[in-house]
Amino acid sequence: MTGETTTTTKRSAGRKGRGIPLGEAVDAPRSQFTSANGWRIAYYADTSARGRPLVLVHSVNAAPSSFEVKPLFEHYRSKRPVYSLDLPGFGHSERRPAGYTPKLFADVLARFLEQVVGQPADMVALSLSGEFAARAIGNKPGTVASLALIAPTGFSQRVPPGPGFGRIVHPILKTPGLSQLLFDLVASKRSIRYYLGQSFVGEPPQEILDYAYATSHQPGARHAPLVFLSMQLFTPEAGDRLYAKLTDLPVLAIADRDPYVDFERLDDFIARHPNWSRQRLAPNMGLPHWERLSETLAALDAFWPKSGG
Repeated sequence: MTGETTTTTKRSAGRKGRGIPLGEAVDAPRSQFTSANGWRIAYYADTSARGRPLVLVHSVNAAPSSFEVKPLFEHYRSKRPVYSLDLPGFGHSERRPAGYTPKLFADVLARFLEQVVGQPADMVALSLSGEFAARAIGNKPGTVASLALIAPTGFSQRVPPGPGFGRIVHPILKTPGLSQLLFDLVASKRSIRYYLGQSFVGEPPQEILDYAYATSHQPGARHAPLVFLSMQLFTPEAGDRLYAKLTDLPVLAIADRDPYVDFERLDDFIARHPNWSRQRLAPNMGLPHWERLSETLAALDAFWPKSGG
């Protein structure tokens, strides 16, 4: 492992915010590194095993964190070096009031791959983070050996609104007093259970609900989600602008159904890009590694040899 890191001890209680402690997303050492423009980014790593590194990237919503990829982290940590980072604005990473853009997230991923991981890695990214991963790989070719996308955005017939929409909506969402009130509604226990529950065929595990509630009740927790809700983190025509540039590595999309996006353009895209493939693992609603873990592991294990891993 190379680059600028500052190791912190594992803390079961975590940082406190609004009276709710935030524990560790996984039972592994948590460290931090500094992004190119000074953001403090937290990440978990277990490098006790040898092999090609695996980098896990959680999704973006009202209450995401490395906890979302916990089943994958726990399974692979004894088999290869495994990393999971909390993206800017989430988990134990810095939560600034502003500055959240697709470029920021992509730059953080690229710097993490270069300076912390230090060698080509297999990457698994959830939902919107697939767009950030594609942008990062396009900017820094060679840092990723293969990319697996779970329920990726960017393949829907429902085209996200352009940047003008966000410039109108986001100031409204940031209105003093109103912004916290709106976020408190979104991050309530009832709301988290409902919206996170939509991503499960069955009942969501209580542990993922509890951690989502805790991470959404830290100081500054509303800032990044409000930018997400204003649709400013999506890239219009992501298929052509981001994914189509990934020609030098194998890409796997694990996608069946999702309550928030559709995949209507995915099969046509794959038909035009021979380095891409798809697994459905039906039925799943966007988090198959929680409900169909053995099948998800089998799909990943069959995919990685295509990249020499």
